[in-house]
Amino acid sequence: MKISFIGTGNMGSALAKAAALSGMGELLLANRTPEKAERLAAELAGTIKVCSGYEAASEGDYIFIGVKPQMYPELFGELKPALKDRKKSFVLVSMAAGITIEAVRELAGGAYPVIRIMPNTPAAVGEGVILYDCSENVSEEMKDSFLKMMKPAGYIDNLEERLMDAGAAVSGCGPAFVYMFAEALADGAVACGLPRKKAAEYACRMLAGAAMMLLESGENPGKLKDDVCSPGGTTICGVRALEEGAFRADVMNAVIAAYDRTLELKDTK
Repeated sequence: MKISFIGTGNMGSALAKAAALSGMGELLLANRTPEKAERLAAELAGTIKVCSGYEAASEGDYIFIGVKPQMYPELFGELKPALKDRKKSFVLVSMAAGITIEAVRELAGGAYPVIRIMPNTPAAVGEGVILYDCSENVSEEMKDSFLKMMKPAGYIDNLEERLMDAGAAVSGCGPAFVYMFAEALADGAVACGLPRKKAAEYACRMLAGAAMMLLESGENPGKLKDDVCSPGGTTICGVRALEEGAFRADVMNAVIAAYDRTLELKDTK
């Protein structure tokens, strides 16, 4: 099997690393700046080939498209002849916000099998979230192979395409919000006199542990928050400070703003 990655930026590289770890086949790496693909190839184990986008589109059994949504029309303008000339079946894997399965097919010039995914950057360390949905002509065998090659990236969940934009506003954009929160927690601890290195590590480990407790316990987040807040204690005073700053409303608005921007991207296609 040949697995092509056209676009080896942060997200394309993270998924290429997962595919390499899966040992499912040869990787073909293509990037507008070949040096970036070459650097990634040097990091990966297995059979790796750096090539042009045209070659990656001509040979890949799975073709991951890892470029920005705004670049899709130009890219597929270049790839369309290669796809049209193919005799063997292939699957297009699209990871662009706001671009539907039907839009990918229209740009590609045919009713090809398409798996639309919305991944996130923690896939680079095997703790990612990948939301996916398939066109009707993606066979069970095609889907199973995709799931196996992406398993090293983390958690993979099938989500109806109509809900994918909302899901991605949380799982795809959410890491940036969490990084900002971690930075702010560490800054607060530094302001209280804790060394920067300790503050950053404590914030990160606390976030990882709290997330795991949410997943493992199955409890409502509000219940777990209440469990930490002793009457008249330190935590409830911190919670009050967050509420005075409209913390929860701000987080909700961040997710909604990301979702709204996805809808805007759709309208520009």
